[in-house]
Amino acid sequence: MSQSTEWRDKVVIVTGGASGMGRDVCKALAAEGARLVIGNRNAEAGQRLLEEIEASGGQAVFQVTDVSRAADCQALVALAMQRYGRLDAAFNNAGLQRAFNPIDATPDEDLSEVIDINLKGILYMMKYEAAAMLASGGGAIVNNASIFGLKAMPDTACYVASKHGIVGATRAVALDYATRGIRVNAVCPGPIKTPSFDRVTAGDDHLYDDGVPMRRIGQPAEVTAAVLWLLSDQAAYVTGSTLSVDGGMSAE
Repeated sequence: MSQSTEWRDKVVIVTGGASGMGRDVCKALAAEGARLVIGNRNAEAGQRLLEEIEASGGQAVFQVTDVSRAADCQALVALAMQRYGRLDAAFNNAGLQRAFNPIDATPDEDLSEVIDINLKGILYMMKYEAAAMLASGGGAIVNNASIFGLKAMPDTACYVASKHGIVGATRAVALDYATRGIRVNAVCPGPIKTPSFDRVTAGDDHLYDDGVPMRRIGQPAEVTAAVLWLLSDQAAYVTGSTLSVDGGMSAE
């Protein structure tokens, strides 16, 4: 366990917490002494992560959560308040991408699912998190957007729309609470080595190297460092911002 006191006993919600970037953030925060409230659709993966954290001496609870359902989002925040009595921070990470298609060939169910999970899920989580943080005396929220919240790519209209929506919602909600003790920011990762990335690339870590100025994909820990900074007191004067973690892609 870390010797730092920055996160000791802080209560943090992480959605999509059992895989990829969410999992890495959970592990890092648990190692720093935070109390994790983990939401994830896959119950088996969530339970495995919970057991890993507890075996390492960390504190966490897990609840099956589908962020496209407002009731699930409300229940996850309620769990944090019931178990720990407060909410200090949140990383709204849950998201997905379906098959790459031009909009005329995008199935209606794919369009709905991507918007429901990626965008509406963020809005639902922020709604209930903000209420809990007001009751707790303030807090910090980081939403996981994407490089495609800042630029576009062919055959991804609903995904790009959802991620642009996250960036816009982050800025608007930050203004809502700028004088009320709640900071709201977003990270915009580029290609990051996660299970979902591996599904797209069939495990080829270098498939997109030529499209990244740094000529490599990122690692989850590099996103985690940005998330923890934005959630921490070190970023006390930062709200309504987007932090690109993309090897320079957004600069092009």
